[in-house]
Amino acid sequence: MAEHAEHSEYNEEESLIEKIEDKIHFDRFSSSSSDSDTEKKPASAPEAASPSSVKAAIWRLFGREKPVHQVFGGGKPADVFLWRNKKISASVLGGATAIWVLFELLEYHLLGLVCHLLIFTLAILFLWSNATTFINKKRPHIPEVHLPEEPILEIASALRIEINHTLRVLREIASGRDLTKFLSVIAGLWVLSVLGNCCNFLTLFYISFVLLHTVPVLYEKYEDKVDPLVEKAVKEIKKQYAVFDAKVLSKIPKGPLRDKKKA
Repeated sequence: MAEHAEHSEYNEEESLIEKIEDKIHFDRFSSSSSDSDTEKKPASAPEAASPSSVKAAIWRLFGREKPVHQVFGGGKPADVFLWRNKKISASVLGGATAIWVLFELLEYHLLGLVCHLLIFTLAILFLWSNATTFINKKRPHIPEVHLPEEPILEIASALRIEINHTLRVLREIASGRDLTKFLSVIAGLWVLSVLGNCCNFLTLFYISFVLLHTVPVLYEKYEDKVDPLVEKAVKEIKKQYAVFDAKVLSKIPKGPLRDKKKA
C-alpha cells in the first residue's frame, strides 16, 4: 500500500511538471510568433496619406475651403453664375447685353424707356378692353400687382448691414492702425477712379456682370491649373512686399496712437 501511494504521488508530480513545461513552451511560441509578425511589418514604413489630408494640403485661391458653388451661396444665383442651367444663364446675360446696347450704344434714356413702355402697355390694354364690347368677348383680366412687404424689408435690412459694415471698415482704416489695409484701399479706389474716367457707370457695371458670368465658371473648370500659378504669384508678391516694408514702411515714424497704446 505504501508503494502504491508513493507511485501515485510520483505520477501526479510528473503530470504537474509536464503541464508546467507545456505552458512555458506555449508562451515562448506565442511571443516568438508576435515578434516575427512585428519584424515582417516595417516600423518606419510611411502610412498612405488619406485623400482628405492630401486635399487639405492643396492651396486654394483666397484660402477657400468650400467649392466654388458654395462660395457663391449655393442657391439660384450661384447656378446662374456657374451656368448650371445654360438657358437661364444665357437669357440673363443676353438681357444685360440688350440693356447695355440700348442705353450705351443707342443712347436711350431710362426715363424715356419706362415712359414709352408704359404708354405702349396701357394703349394695348385700353384698346383690347374696348374692342371686346364689339366682338362680344370677355374683357382681359388685368392682374393686381403689388410689392410684398417681407422681401423689401429683407433687402433693406441686408443693405443697411452692408453699409454699416463698410462705414465701420472705413473708420478703422482712417484711424491709422493698419497701414497695409490703408494702402490697399487707396490703390483699389485709385483703380476704380481710373476705370470711371475711361467708361461710365453702366459700362463698368456691365463689364463686372460679364466677368461674374465668365470668370467663376472658367475658374471652376481649370482650378487645378490656376491655383498653383496664383500661389506662386502670391508668394512673389509677399516677397516684394517684405522688401518694400523693410526699405520704406519700416522707416516711416510711428504715430502717437501707437505710442499711447504701447505705453
